[in-house]
Order: sequence, then structure tokens, then C-alpha cells
Amino acid sequence: MSAADAPKLQAATGDELVRLIHEVPPEQLFPILDNPALDETSLALLLRRKDLPADFLSEVLKRRHFLKNYLVRRLLAFHPHTPRNDTLRLIRELYLMDLIQFAISPGVLPDLKRKAEDQVIAKMPQLPLGQKISLARRSPARIAGALLAEGQPMVVKAALSNANLTEAQVLRVLAKDKLAPIVTQSISQHDKWSHMYNVRLALLRQPSATLATVLAFLPELTVADLRALAAPGILPENLRHYLQAEIHRRLQKSESPSDDCTIDDPDTNAPK
Repeated sequence: MSAADAPKLQAATGDELVRLIHEVPPEQLFPILDNPALDETSLALLLRRKDLPADFLSEVLKRRHFLKNYLVRRLLAFHPHTPRNDTLRLIRELYLMDLIQFAISPGVLPDLKRKAEDQVIAKMPQLPLGQKISLARRSPARIAGALLAEGQPMVVKAALSNANLTEAQVLRVLAKDKLAPIVTQSISQHDKWSHMYNVRLALLRQPSATLATVLAFLPELTVADLRALAAPGILPENLRHYLQAEIHRRLQKSESPSDDCTIDDPDTNAPK
């Protein structure tokens, strides 16, 4: 289609408009924005084209009447070629589950993803329990970590099973000074997270960790890490006692010669 065909783009209706939406090269689509028949439904169809250039999307954003429609705003926010500053503005208006979808969509710039996650985290205190559980099951790692840290038992269980949750986020949660005991207990008993060495170290540093948790993990730690944890000011004095006892036991064991390693001195039995 040439520039001479612009009137056709401006006047087409019905099936002809739909055909043009699909077939016209992206750089020639600008006249279609002046077509009175281009309503929110047909514009939404157009915005699903991933080849639309940034300057065309900028023109759409200038037509304020189009932006009254939520689907149009959503499609613009999700479009890979929407200018970054416009995307930042658009994601502020997305519904909760669309924010989640945006944050887990491939190709989203890291800073935009973080902005979407920040918005979800800011909304969390007002969310009902059922929605938090749903979010905990499928949300990105940062959101799952924030939900885990809230300490609601059913949410904790769902968050720990989230495939997106990372060791880094679990460690961030365990680094918090005030953490509900259910969080520490659930992590310490979880089939996946309780077997990670760094998580075990973090559990021992967590003030809400129980003595049973500490004693269960002591035999798995290196002497070097036990010594670091036993330094003054790291753990409460009553726990330091157990660490020092474990260090002493290990050192005694390493210094004790085994029967299999006993070697007679040949000079001992030599005739005088």
C-alpha cells in the first residue's frame, strides 16, 4: 500500500478495516488513526501487532479518547515498543493480576519489572487472604518473598512452593530482625530450602529459630562457620554454648588417632 492509499485507511469499515489492520506494513498505518470507524475493539486488534514502531504507539498515546479504555491501556503497557516513560505511567493503572503478568512477561526491562513488583508489594496489606495465597503460588520471586515474610501460615506454605522463589529471596527474608516463628519453622522443615547450606546458616542467625532447629543443623556446618557463629555478639549466649561444644567435639574427634592408623615404632622392640 502506498501513500496514495491513505484515504482507504481513513475510510475503511467492517471486514475491510480488519483486513487492513492485519496486512498494512507498520510504517504505513498512521492514517488509520484518523479513521472514525477505529474504535477500542479494532484498535485493540491493531495493538496486538508486535511490529508496531514506537512512533506509531506514541501517536496512539496522544489520542486521549482511546486511553479511556482499560484494554487499550493494558495493550500499550505490554507492547514491547511503547516508549519507556509511557510504559512507566501505564503500569501504574494496571489491575493487580495484570501487574503480576507484566512482571513475569519475557523481555520486560528489569527496571520496569521492578516498578510493577513494587506496586504489587505496596497493595499487599489490603489484599484478602485468598488473593494472597493465589499470588504466593505464582508471583515473581520478590513478591513471593514479601508474602513469605508476612508470616500468614497458608501464605507461607504457598510461597515456599512457588517455583519462582529463589534462594536469594529466602535469605533476604531470614535476614529480617522481626520474623514470625512460623516462617523460620516452615523453612527449616521444607524439603527444598532446609537442605541449602546458606539457608541453614541464615536459619541459625535468625532470632526466631528454635533450639531444635539450631541443634539439628549444627552437625552439618563446617568448623570455620561454627567458629564465626560462635563469635561474641552473633548469637545469644545460650546458643553459643552449643556451638562451642560442637566445635570442641569436632576438634577432639579430629585429634583422636584411630586404631587403624596405629603404627609400631620399629626401634621400640629392637634388641638392646
